Amino acid sequence: MPNKLHGLYAITPECADRQQLLAQVGAALQGGCRVVQFRDKTSAMPERVARARALRELTARFAALLLINDDLALAHLVGADGVHLGQDDGSLASARAILGPDKILGASCYADLASAQKAEAAGADYVAFGAAYPSPTKPEAPLATVDLFFRAKNELTVPICAIGGITLDNAQPLIAAGTALLAVITDLFSAPDIAARATAYQSLFEEYSA
Repeated sequence: MPNKLHGLYAITPECADRQQLLAQVGAALQGGCRVVQFRDKTSAMPERVARARALRELTARFAALLLINDDLALAHLVGADGVHLGQDDGSLASARAILGPDKILGASCYADLASAQKAEAAGADYVAFGAAYPSPTKPEAPLATVDLFFRAKNELTVPICAIGGITLDNAQPLIAAGTALLAVITDLFSAPDIAARATAYQSLFEEYSA
């Protein structure tokens, strides 16, 4: 499934209202986004399950991928397409064994190419570097330079994802460096027209990935 790992990668924002969240993600999907990660650090587990199930139904209608942040059990429960794990979220090799060969496994590698090489060897389908730019979501995150993305593109075989502080105005150098996925929260979901913003991101890939 790695060939589907391309374009805008929408990561869900923290949102108190479930229906508002679904409307926002639906708008991103209408705009052409085909990869969504459910990330929820605040809701109680019953609400997280309800949101994940609703997002599974929503993404399925658009033939889009749904990945779950940090939670293998939740991903299995709702039939998600895979999980994304940080460095403190358990063994990637164990996660791959649990997921089987057909589910997607993503790994956060921050600004560390060696970690990405280990993640690829452990079975990750894509690796994420960031923060690409100063991020309002994780202001303490180390910065991953454009040079790192160039090196990763040359030394890894799995798709590369950039995350952190990405906007339409600063995304182009990352795509030019070889990133397959741009993971975006704030610049997408704070846009006055989420669908139009998603379309604009997808257009960037068409322009610079030719």
